[in-house]
Amino acid sequence: MTTPILQIDYLRKEFGGLVAVNDVSFAVAEGELLGLIGPNGSGKTTTMNLISGAMPATAGTIRLDGQSISELTAAAISRAGVARTFQLVRILPEMSAIENVIAGGVYSRANRWGPEAETRARELLARVGLEERSELALSAMTYIDQKRVELARALAADPRLLLLDEWLAGLNPTELQMAIGLIRSIHDEGMTIIMVEHVMDAIRSLCDRCVVMSSGTKIGEGATADVLSDPHVMAAYLGEE
Repeated sequence: MTTPILQIDYLRKEFGGLVAVNDVSFAVAEGELLGLIGPNGSGKTTTMNLISGAMPATAGTIRLDGQSISELTAAAISRAGVARTFQLVRILPEMSAIENVIAGGVYSRANRWGPEAETRARELLARVGLEERSELALSAMTYIDQKRVELARALAADPRLLLLDEWLAGLNPTELQMAIGLIRSIHDEGMTIIMVEHVMDAIRSLCDRCVVMSSGTKIGEGATADVLSDPHVMAAYLGEE
């Protein structure tokens, strides 16, 4: 059996008496686009934070290519091949788009600096459709353009695994279709992606498989169409009635 690119076993995160992630296990195959879904407060973003090293796990193991990354810092995990975007866009607003993307390259597996980092940053800004705005300060950009810069910055890390935390949130219908197309094209190029998302049209369109969480616990996993029609999943989203 091929070793999954990501293997999570009995992952747990406690905040005092609150169990935010409760012994969750799942695997992600190389080249897969996995949806991590569930109602608000179900532990999805906390799980992303644990994978990316933004916070330490209370218990459990996270393996990338068979090697444990559970004890590594966020910077070391980035250099190992995990990059992410955030639920609320995190940018350096007074810096230009290209400077933001160059900053992502510093923590890449290639550890790019100088002209090499700038060349790669320009390639990635063109990849997300911002070639003509590379010198613009992010504070002068629209929300969708800031999101695209954040995505380019994540790609500058040369990830093997890309974590998208509600990257589609807050977009109007036209922007949403553009953004779905961009995610699809990045995945089609071979990128392994986990996406946390509430836009179910995007989940149906992009994800072949989903993991569903509710109240910190995994309550479903499988093909997207099957998961979204599961009565337990529907009840978690809509209530028992």
